[in-house]
Order: sequence, then structure tokens, then C-alpha cells
Amino acid sequence: MNALYDNPEFLDGYRRLRESGAAINEPLEIPAMNAALPPVAGARVVDLGCGEGGLAVRLAEAGAADVLAVDASEQMLAAATPHPRVRYLCADLADVDVPRGSADLVVSSMALHYLEDFDDLMARVARWLVPGGAFVFTMEHPVMTAPLVAADCVVDDYADEGRRERTWFVDGVVKYHRTIGTVVASLHRHGLRVERVDEPVPTAEQVAARPSLAIHRRRPPILLVSARSAPQGDHRVDKTLELPTGNIGEEDRRGTG
Repeated sequence: MNALYDNPEFLDGYRRLRESGAAINEPLEIPAMNAALPPVAGARVVDLGCGEGGLAVRLAEAGAADVLAVDASEQMLAAATPHPRVRYLCADLADVDVPRGSADLVVSSMALHYLEDFDDLMARVARWLVPGGAFVFTMEHPVMTAPLVAADCVVDDYADEGRRERTWFVDGVVKYHRTIGTVVASLHRHGLRVERVDEPVPTAEQVAARPSLAIHRRRPPILLVSARSAPQGDHRVDKTLELPTGNIGEEDRRGTG
């Protein structure tokens, strides 16, 4: 991952978007993430792609004992909110490593679609987690990253994974497309058992209050996944991974809009 957020033009556009209230973070991503997180009291946490520290600080304030918040952008970290139990580290997610078994929880908020080698990071996350530790992340939904040429609500080239270039505040923003199946298979390959898959979308009430959200009911903008490492002493190796059919997480999703 390069430090896209150190580009002054990009960073200015991103901050203006967040300040305007037009971003999907507050109405969709943050409530969905909060609903999926396990209890964090006393937990040792690694936050991958922490930005200005919003999630890291929320976890510390919820009782996490220590949060290592990692981001490649010097500018984002310079503006990060300080907290006595949050340690900020400027590092590329492609290279960062922490001691084996040193994390009870690993989180990532809307960052992993910028990462070229997703599988390598999953292998590292699996090493970092204690037995039974949790991994909860959001990323741009594959229906958004799929098209070789970006277009609203047009899903194309879904099976062709890899690099995509987008114009978002600046030209040449690089993201990486991978299917939901690839994401789940990578987790499973490294012993991380998927517990929840969600696709947060706005409620009809949210759309009525903010019509700009309507497009996100036509196709989901976010993919949320939570998984756990195997508990201590559980050495089962599943030959296949079966996910529930129908609306995964529907009962919980009612509270995430």
C-alpha cells in the first residue's frame, strides 16, 4: 500500500467529504463495525489502516488495554487523536508484523481493498491472534471494485481479480478487486473461521432523510466480515466451508443501518 492519503489534493478531498456528512462511514460503516465487534474490555488490539484514529480511540474508550494503530500515511497519523492506550505506528500494511499470539482482536476499517497481497496479510493476522481471537474488518464491496471502468451500479468483470485504477479526488487511485469467495477462502486457508458476513445498506428512513444514500440500496458499498482463530486445543481441519444461505446476518443487520 502506498501512502495515498499523503497526497495533499487527495487528503483535502477526503477530509472535505467526511466533514460534509456525505460519506458512508457514519451512517453505514461505523454502526456495522460496532455491531460486529466483540467485547473489548482488557483486549490487546491491532488496528490496520487506522487513518486519524477514530476506530482505535473508540476501542480504547470501550476498555481495550492496548491498541496498536497502524497506517502508512504520515499526514493521517499526524492528525490522529491521541489516547493513553493507543500507540500509533507509521508502516505499510504489506510489511507490518507483530509478535505471534500478541493480539486478542485485529480490526481494519475500509483499508484492505488498497492491499495487493490479501492472502499474505491473512497469514500474518492468523499468527498474531491468540487462540479464539477475533478479526473484524470492512472493505469496499467487490461489486464496487469489480468493473475495469468504474460506473455506478454496473457490475462487470467480477471474476477478473486484480488491480483497478479509479479517479477519486485524484486520478490513478489504485485498488485491488477480489471476490467474496476469494476473501472467505483466504481466511479459511489460514485457520480463521468466518462467523459473520454482512453487506450494510441504508434503511428506507435513512434514504428519506438523506436522498444521496439511495444509490447504496441499489448495490452494497461495503463488505463486512468477522472471523475467529481456532480455540485452544481445537485442531479440527474443515475440508469444506459452508456458509448459511439466504440473508446472512439479517437479524443483526437491522441494528446497523
